[in-house]
Order: sequence, then structure tokens, then C-alpha cells
Amino acid sequence: MKTKQLNLRHLFLTEIKRPWLRQLISLALMLTLCGCAGLEDKSNTNGWKSLFNGKDLDGWIPKITGHELGDNYLNTFRVEDGILKVCYDQYKNFDGRFGHLFYKTMFSHYILRLEYRFVGEQTPGGPGWAFRNSGAMLHCQDPESMAKDQSFPVCIEVQLLGGDGTHQRSTANLCTPGTHVMMDDKLIKQHCINSTSKTYHGDQWVTVIVEVHGGESIKHIIDDQVVLEYEMPQLDENDPDAKKLMKNGHNFLTQGYISLQAESHPVEFRSVEILVLK
Repeated sequence: MKTKQLNLRHLFLTEIKRPWLRQLISLALMLTLCGCAGLEDKSNTNGWKSLFNGKDLDGWIPKITGHELGDNYLNTFRVEDGILKVCYDQYKNFDGRFGHLFYKTMFSHYILRLEYRFVGEQTPGGPGWAFRNSGAMLHCQDPESMAKDQSFPVCIEVQLLGGDGTHQRSTANLCTPGTHVMMDDKLIKQHCINSTSKTYHGDQWVTVIVEVHGGESIKHIIDDQVVLEYEMPQLDENDPDAKKLMKNGHNFLTQGYISLQAESHPVEFRSVEILVLK
């Protein structure tokens, strides 16, 4: 395309003598360039939408245990240098203040793509299991329906973990606060299930993709490999928080909010993107 455009320009500048013909060629060149620009813009977007604007927390709302919805206690969630961060530099002790940052819109069928990494040291008072531990929470209950002292939303959690530099520890695991799933035609009541991913030690960025098909199937993907897959997410009828959400015995989850988790270890999110499927 570039060679053809250069040839046309050369012809226009050196060979064309008639004004009306020059105008015709100029119009053709303009339309060609505009068409190419339009195709380039379309290929760059491909339907993906960033949920994080890189500047502030616009579109997101925090809920931290023991605090009202919207209270970003001690500036736990913040944006610095274009990065969405979970920080504890103003905390003296964690004291069970589990936090979740909710995006404003519900989703059902979509692909979520995010980049995360753990940094620094765990906050004093954080539980041992929360070392380099965070999560992307899917099909979350409405944050307005959470109790003030509720630690976790009822949801499906894509558990994000980091290694300790020595031991093996998979990421993109599944945890189920107030929920169950089906795997191999069996109802899984185990709270957490490990994926088949490798361990990511240190402060390296990790990209996780989650393919969500409403109340049907969910896949966790890393490095183009499906590391965990399950079906039919549903409310746990024995969980007190989940019971409050049941209506007319309906317990299957087909949609919900997305939230990012704060569990006492500093974590950063470089991108949070979504591709709505339908």
C-alpha cells in the first residue's frame, strides 16, 4: 500500500498537468488514506474495553470489612504511575480488614484479561495464607447487599497467588466464598481447588485470562493454556450470606459484578480489560 501511494504521489507531482485530473487523484489519495486509518483503529480495539482508566478509581467502588460501602479506608486502593494498587503503607495492623474494589457494571458472558504482580512485604497481622494472595472475584453479589462486617462477597474467586521463591504454588486457582461449582458432573463443595499453572516467583507481571459463559462454564487461562475449568456456578444453600441472595429457590449464578481483592499483601494491577461476548 505504501509503495502504491508513493508512486501516485510521484505521478501527481511530476506527470499530471491537468488541474481537474490533479483534483481527482487528490480525492482518491485522501479516501485511500482515510480507509486505511479506519481499518487500523478497528484492528487495535477488537472489542476489548479497559475497566481501568490509568488515572483514578472512576467506575470503581471499595468495600472494606467493618466499613461502609465507598469508604476507601486508609487509601487502601489507589492509582499511582498508571497502576491500580492495593497498598497498606498507612496500616499499623491488618486487623481483618479484607477489601474488595467493585466495578460499577454487572457482566454475564465475557472474557476478562488482567495483569497483576505482588510487591513488598505482607502487612503485620495478615493471615499466613494471605501471603502473596489476592483475587479477581466474578459473579459477585451487589456490593450494596453486603453486610458491614462481611469479609468476602458471595462470588466465584479466581485466586491470584505468588510464589515464595522456593516452593511450588499455582495461581489462577478457584475459591468459592458462598458458592459451589460442578466439575466432571460432580458438585464440588471444596472451598479452593488448585489449577495446573506453574509458579510465578518474585515481582514479575502475570497475565491471567478468564473466559466466562454466564451460568454455564468458566475457564482460567495462562500462557494460552487452560489451567482450570468448571461449570454451573451456584449459591451454597448452607452459607448464611448466600441464603440472603436466594429468590424462589433459584441458586444458579448467571451474572454479577467483578471485584479485585485486598487480603493484606500489596498487589498491583497494570491492566484490567474485558471483552463482552453477548
